[in-house]
Amino acid sequence: MEDTAEKIVETVTQDTSKLSTMWSQFVDKLVDFLPTLVTALIVLAVGYVIIKILMKLIAKGLKKSRLDVSLHGFIQSVLHIVLLILLLITVASTLGIPTATFVTVLGSAGLAISLALQDSLKNVAGGILILFSRPFTLGDYIEVEDQAVSGTVCEIGLVYTRLNTPDNKRIFVPNGQACNATIVNYSAEEKRRLDLIFSVSYDTDLEKAKGILRQIVENNPLALKDPEPMIRVCSHSANSVDIACRVWVESKHYWDLNFDLYEEVKKEFDKNQIEIPFNQVDMHIKHDSFKKSSK
Repeated sequence: MEDTAEKIVETVTQDTSKLSTMWSQFVDKLVDFLPTLVTALIVLAVGYVIIKILMKLIAKGLKKSRLDVSLHGFIQSVLHIVLLILLLITVASTLGIPTATFVTVLGSAGLAISLALQDSLKNVAGGILILFSRPFTLGDYIEVEDQAVSGTVCEIGLVYTRLNTPDNKRIFVPNGQACNATIVNYSAEEKRRLDLIFSVSYDTDLEKAKGILRQIVENNPLALKDPEPMIRVCSHSANSVDIACRVWVESKHYWDLNFDLYEEVKKEFDKNQIEIPFNQVDMHIKHDSFKKSSK
């Protein structure tokens, strides 16, 4: 029993001695590495501050440049990521980590992330194509036909394009889908043609009705004189004669003119006793058939 106890005590003593030696070696290495660690932390802090200052300067420079506003956010995001990667490489080099090894690890991580985020990368690629092909820019009112959504472009990000609807809802369209979709841009051109149809009854004097429409259009300051407005009968419907009114207008005044014409035409037609027909059914009863059925 005494021999066993002595062996146990000897083993514990040896283990304690080894642990003490290992701890002493760890502390010595930590003390030796501490200046390098402090230097790396200083480089990290100073580098981060420098990046923030550079990003502010870049933002100011972009505002003064002739680049499209929609490109500003994208350029700032890319430069910010590049600067952060350079800072990490510098810190790794300060810590004594071989730069080639760090770049290899970073590349492997990038490959793994790219495989896991294929759809997101498609959206990033779509965002780049949108920014450089410019089917629309900030402030444009667009319709994404394949997604059946429309609104004013408020932001073109790396992954999503944000639209605001007229009733102030936010719609986020993935750039990958927007890039491959049919885009209708209502703000791209300075002028647009407003196409309206006004219906009158078959008893109406067409020349009088067209004259009233022409006068309303000419008196409205939003309606452009060039190209010249066109007011012509376009169809004979079941209950009405339809008159097409095609007027050119500045894109920014499109809806104002649309509402103005509808209101003014209704007032003038009522004033001149021109009937605006509605769906109705005329019943014709033959007198002889009515007598036979009553007998």
